[in-house]
Amino acid sequence: MTRRLLVVIDGPAGAGKSTASRRLARALGGTYLDTGAMYRAITLAALRRGIDLADGRARAAVAEQAEVELIPTDGEGCRVLLDGEDVSAEVRTREVTGNIHWLAGDARVREVLVELQRAFARAADRPVVAEGRDLASVVFPDADVKVYLDASVEERARRRAKELGAASPALEVLQDEIATRDRRDSTRDVAPLVRVPDAVHVDCSALGPDEVVARLLEVVRAAR
Repeated sequence: MTRRLLVVIDGPAGAGKSTASRRLARALGGTYLDTGAMYRAITLAALRRGIDLADGRARAAVAEQAEVELIPTDGEGCRVLLDGEDVSAEVRTREVTGNIHWLAGDARVREVLVELQRAFARAADRPVVAEGRDLASVVFPDADVKVYLDASVEERARRRAKELGAASPALEVLQDEIATRDRRDSTRDVAPLVRVPDAVHVDCSALGPDEVVARLLEVVRAAR
């Protein structure tokens, strides 16, 4: 069977990968793979079970036992199921975001979820647009199109504040949180965030959503 077009978009937290990937998938008539949602779901499972997040064996057990599934929707995006329950909203809480590094940096957790991500792409009957941190470097090194989507810390904090609305902390707090997560993602021992040499770098600090998608479509067309 001929493999469908596979586009991977890596980049730091808050760069707009999710919005861009969803809209690009729709423009290509494809499906969207949110790998970060899988790590969020496992983090939520660990929090619900009340395990010691510093305990590697406990983290691995959660990943091996929990059932995570992504269900593409008719529009943009996908639903996140944890053990059959729709947790699409719960996985976006600040508690999950603040603790995801425990699971994302665990080799066994990543091993389990990487296999799920690859299975998702293999089963797709249309183009796949996947977004995450280590897709071009680890999960899909043979992807047809590789993009590294970036934005300044300041811009990412502003976007996060807008997303949170009245519940948002001060911009300085968000900037510190984002910078801390960047350091964790780029310096962790297992599958750190990196820009691979053959990835197209797109800085979207000054670009609106439509402009980002237009730029990504240019990158895809140039690669085909």
